[in-house]
Amino acid sequence: MADQKAAELPRRVYEKELLRLQTELVKLQEWVRAEGARLVVVFEGRDAAGKGGAIKRVTQFLNPRVARVAALPKPTERERTQWYFQRYVEHLPAAGEMVLFDRSWYNRAGVEHVMGFCTQQEYQRFLRQCPIFERMLVEDGILLRKYWFSVSDTEQQERFRRRLHDPVRRWKLSPMDLESITRWEAYSRAKDEMLVHTDVSEAPWYVVESDDKRRARLNMIAHLLDSVPYHEVKPPVLKLPERPPPTGYERPPRDLQTYVPDHAASL
Repeated sequence: MADQKAAELPRRVYEKELLRLQTELVKLQEWVRAEGARLVVVFEGRDAAGKGGAIKRVTQFLNPRVARVAALPKPTERERTQWYFQRYVEHLPAAGEMVLFDRSWYNRAGVEHVMGFCTQQEYQRFLRQCPIFERMLVEDGILLRKYWFSVSDTEQQERFRRRLHDPVRRWKLSPMDLESITRWEAYSRAKDEMLVHTDVSEAPWYVVESDDKRRARLNMIAHLLDSVPYHEVKPPVLKLPERPPPTGYERPPRDLQTYVPDHAASL
């Protein structure tokens, strides 16, 4: 662990390369829109593995009308009676869209299975159907990328500890997260079983070592860019028009409107 900490990227190097990659992500976005491509990126991994931070860096400069994040809540009573994949299908992209799944249909292979939220029969059915489902997506032309963020038990414990005492990150820590500490080996076995059944040639898994968050984000984004055959799409030529001369318009008096107090002036 000491060697890994020593190898962490300096912030200056990280930020410079991140900006370069984010510039390329904008080019990827424009290619997706221009070509009518459909891109799905699945982010999975243990709690506190760094999925959310990676998603934020991917989408930071993207158009939310093109690149959407799907982070589904627990299913409703009606959704529980549907075909398991049905509610995820509703969030798949149309032409010219990218969808990033912050956790996905793989909930059934992980938390639902380990915590007993699904039956053994439902779990086994998922393992059989998932490769078929994903092959159908790929066969229909969807670009599917699946990333598993791998974090060590000691690093996960430290991140939980920091969240517990950080008021702006405390919301990230749930009783379910804490339960995962006591079920580390059960989640490990579930992950291994999931990979055996769903790491298929048409939709392979890519593991991201994420004890070093900066390195993980760069590695994941660089891999995503390298895996898609995009090219730069020339933007339309735009020219700012000249502002027309004033025609006598006057703004109404300020006291007729309610302004936000100048909190910054008190700092």
